[in-house]
Amino acid sequence: MTTPASRRPWSMNKTGVNNSNCPNNEPNFFKKHSCDDDKEATFLKTAARKLKYFLNMSIAEDLKLHISIVSKGTLQLLNCTKKDKGKKQPSLGEAQPTKNLEEKKSLKEQRKQEDMCFLQILLEKIKTCWNKILSHTKEY
Repeated sequence: MTTPASRRPWSMNKTGVNNSNCPNNEPNFFKKHSCDDDKEATFLKTAARKLKYFLNMSIAEDLKLHISIVSKGTLQLLNCTKKDKGKKQPSLGEAQPTKNLEEKKSLKEQRKQEDMCFLQILLEKIKTCWNKILSHTKEY
């Protein structure tokens, strides 16, 4: 039984991303990580952890809640434990020239658009991978 679209807490069209603005080429992440046979759990674990990045973005609260539920729920179902990583040390390299305010704003907007396109693809691929797993369990 599926929930009617009007009762779902969040849907892909609420990202504010126009699919025509998204590039047709697939991000490198999906070239390295896929839901191929016998790799479903690895893909889902990596994808769920990648979702956590989006929780720090300035996006709608209902989208953050959806991302959090998908990420935490996937990791719980896969029985993944959190690994503590040390903080990255700041670079001691030369200071980089600063960009003007307009250029920074434009790059920030472009990055957000790319991130939202990636998020949309990532959520769809997680859903597809779970559907693949669930369809195989019905056979047994």
